[in-house]
Amino acid sequence: MRKSLYIISLGISLLSCETQNKVVQTVKPKPTPQKQVQPPKIVKPPVETERGEYFTVNLADAAKNDNTISFGSIVSAKPAQYNVVKTYFPALAQNFRQKYLVLHYTALDDEKSIRVLTEQTVSAHYLVNDLDDKEIYQLVDENKRAYHAGISAWRKDKNLNDNSIGIEIVNMGFTSDATGKKVFVPFPEYQFKKVAALAKNIATRYMIPPTNILGHSDIAPGRKQDPGPNFPWERLYKEYQLGMWYDDAVKQAFYDLAVSTDFQSQVITSPFIFKVQTMLQGFGYDVQPSGTMDDATKKTIETFQYHFRPANYDGILDPETYAILQALVQKYP
Repeated sequence: MRKSLYIISLGISLLSCETQNKVVQTVKPKPTPQKQVQPPKIVKPPVETERGEYFTVNLADAAKNDNTISFGSIVSAKPAQYNVVKTYFPALAQNFRQKYLVLHYTALDDEKSIRVLTEQTVSAHYLVNDLDDKEIYQLVDENKRAYHAGISAWRKDKNLNDNSIGIEIVNMGFTSDATGKKVFVPFPEYQFKKVAALAKNIATRYMIPPTNILGHSDIAPGRKQDPGPNFPWERLYKEYQLGMWYDDAVKQAFYDLAVSTDFQSQVITSPFIFKVQTMLQGFGYDVQPSGTMDDATKKTIETFQYHFRPANYDGILDPETYAILQALVQKYP
């Protein structure tokens, strides 16, 4: 009897221990959910619409890129106890701060693009949405610096935030396929027409030359890819007379010359590479001639192809790319 009670007691004890062990193994403390703190919404006052002072006639020599027109209200000092008068206004020796027009894509959707460009540390003068409507968003006064270009250079100019207008285009950018090739998102027709109309108005008012209408990638090769090879630069040139493009006949002549020689043997030599680097630099790109086909040069060639040879942007200097470069250098010295 005692033996039976002992066995029963032992069984109950083991069952109790097993039950406790199961409780320890299965009952886990639930993590406390973290509350996401939303930044306070910025309350913006309405834009004042009272008319200020304007000067709407150009008295200067437009051929020298001088211009006396003020597209915004004239800003004047107001020193204490003195009057600033415009008896001799305007001086003829003046021009516009806006020398460049730079096109970007946001790599974000509409909502995120608006939030990032208006509430964070980057901005642009204009944002072209991805909607088939008649609206273009202005985010920064054209007379002020927007933070869109970053570290940048073109020809003799550096830090192009100082002298450019930036247009951001809502576009998701690119993804990489299995081979590592960048696959870019196209621009819908209605969006291209918005960008073209806006660019035409800006370039006309500020007399921005073709050589200064660029993509972000042009002024920051390797660091940036926007607006990418799907942006129709050729159409912008042919349909809106904006930006740069080569003449087909001139390009073909240079191409025929390249393929009639031993191009593949020449292209790997240091003197030829140095020559190409010098041409790219003279055209505008921030690349240093070294005679070596280094990573910076390959990225610059890829950037050049985004803009002027979008059918193939592999970064390889082939006869067609070289012909296009020569045609452009001849046309835009």
